[in-house]
Amino acid sequence: AHITTNEVEDKSKEKRLEDVPIVRDFPKVFPEGLPGLPPIRPVEFQIDLVPGAAPVARASYRLAPSEMKELAEQLKELSDKGFIRPSSSP
Repeated sequence: AHITTNEVEDKSKEKRLEDVPIVRDFPKVFPEGLPGLPPIRPVEFQIDLVPGAAPVARASYRLAPSEMKELAEQLKELSDKGFIRPSSSP
């Protein structure tokens, strides 16, 4: 039998945004929380659809359970703040 070992770094230390050098250098660019929706602007954007073209249907990316939990928490927070809402697309 052949046995190998790998040293694994301690991942119990949670990564914090403040630990990233560029975030420390420009704290006003990276707020702790989202301050609200941007102001309404006079320009409205739209996507012009091509008649007869079918929408692209793709499966979602696979996520690890921890990533899925984080995604669910972020989506709930954004929904609670009114930044996003459930889609009514077909």
